[in-house]
Amino acid sequence: QVQLVESGGGLVQAGGSLRLSCAASGSTFNINTMGWYRQAPGKQRELVAGITRGGSTNYADSVKGRFTISRDNAKNTVYLQMNSLKPEDTAVYYCKADRRFRSDWGQGTLVTVSS
Repeated sequence: QVQLVESGGGLVQAGGSLRLSCAASGSTFNINTMGWYRQAPGKQRELVAGITRGGSTNYADSVKGRFTISRDNAKNTVYLQMNSLKPEDTAVYYCKADRRFRSDWGQGTLVTVSS
């Protein structure tokens, strides 16, 4: 099993920046893709960004050019640098780790962007 702990959420003004971190522990040796998802009130959870073990990335169109996902395999940690934040980025952000037959989720960290 993999345990994921997110940190770095908080309240920020529009135009500001935050950096989220997600530290994985447990059976981390076979984690493939890691990603960030978010869920705003009344909406479905959506993919924000993903990164493979080799470093290939993908982003939701709504965050391209503003968010950057990165990964430190030695530390089993994935990061999400969020710049030029908008009120519509307000959501609970979840970290996800994919292994061959299982995916694990973190508990989430709240990001609130005020206008």
